[in-house]
Amino acid sequence: MIDTFLPGYLLSLSLIVAIGAQNAFVLRQGLRRQHVFWVCLTCGLSDAILIVAGVAGFGALAEKAPWFETAMRYGGAVFLLWYGWRNARSAWEGGHVLQAENGAGAPLVPTVLTLLALTWLNPHVYLDTVVLIGSISAQYDNRLVFGAGAVLASISFFFALGYGARLLAPLFARASSWRVLDGLIALTMWAIAAGLLFA
Repeated sequence: MIDTFLPGYLLSLSLIVAIGAQNAFVLRQGLRRQHVFWVCLTCGLSDAILIVAGVAGFGALAEKAPWFETAMRYGGAVFLLWYGWRNARSAWEGGHVLQAENGAGAPLVPTVLTLLALTWLNPHVYLDTVVLIGSISAQYDNRLVFGAGAVLASISFFFALGYGARLLAPLFARASSWRVLDGLIALTMWAIAAGLLFA
């Protein structure tokens, strides 16, 4: 079971950890210590819904149309190669620094609504969760365990980022830290793509 759970966990973590608007928002809230629990919970539940939809929906579709699994496997590999290349380029160029903004915090409802917009209006979130995680889950006999690993990775990451923000802020205020992280993400994405192409 760990052979199925761990790949789901690592894949989801690799996709989520990349710098982006959602993570920047969570980090800022964590640095400000404002609505941290609700921000992290909103992110985790949103990802959980999308991941479950991908794992369940993709499995049902793959059974009705066997060719779809193959198409998505190669499509997922192409996406992973591109995603890895993007992170590799980011690691090479550097210059990314994540800093919290100063100023008074917004009330809870506007904060959550902003976060929901950042999450659900981002087209990449559907590629990462529904399409990519859903397609890769079809390679495993127990898709639910794979999906559970992916969901746990998302929830644990957002809570770690939100509550650990004050500890992480000095580290990720340096561009070199993001270069190392982007490089590791690129290698992980390429390794997963190779696994899909040569499975």
